[in-house]
Amino acid sequence: MSEVFSSPVLRVEQPRRGPFAKSRYKVLDGDGVVLAIAAPTDEQGEALAMRGLFPGKSNLDARAVLLTTPDGEPLLIVDKQSGWEYTEVFQPDGERVGSFVTERAGRRYVIYDDDGTLIGAVEVDVPRNNFEVTDADGVKVAHVRKKWAGLATHLLTTADKYAVDISDPVREPLRTMVVMTAIAMDMSLHEAKEIT
Repeated sequence: MSEVFSSPVLRVEQPRRGPFAKSRYKVLDGDGVVLAIAAPTDEQGEALAMRGLFPGKSNLDARAVLLTTPDGEPLLIVDKQSGWEYTEVFQPDGERVGSFVTERAGRRYVIYDDDGTLIGAVEVDVPRNNFEVTDADGVKVAHVRKKWAGLATHLLTTADKYAVDISDPVREPLRTMVVMTAIAMDMSLHEAKEIT
């Protein structure tokens, strides 16, 4: 994955849509070139349609997104399990890249590689807008920041934007997991915008 996401500065954005349109993202480099597009996986089509009709606290729902190149070549799958506890990242062939596991809900997540070895952690600030990613030794390797777009945008659309600044070099698979931090944290912490 490092060749696709090789830029040390990336942006992850959700398109501006109504509050029920979830789990769609664009990954761009620092110059605004689209590197990847993420959309819900096909298996979720019916469940997503039903959630739009009968919304609930969507950050508790299980869902997955498939990242592809702009030309449609599959890159990664981000699979968020039900609840806040567990999100996995897979290659298109089903091989696991790693996982985010909740250590303290909404505050700290640990990152494991495909065989369960601890490779890093994500520390979350109180407003859940800044995510400091460290390696297994506690050394900061990246900062992911959710940009504030205003109250109306926050409440009425899915238009979240994240800046990902990576302190290169970061070895794989941690580098891929760093890039996926914005999507995993958004799916876990920021998608429940329904007024219920």
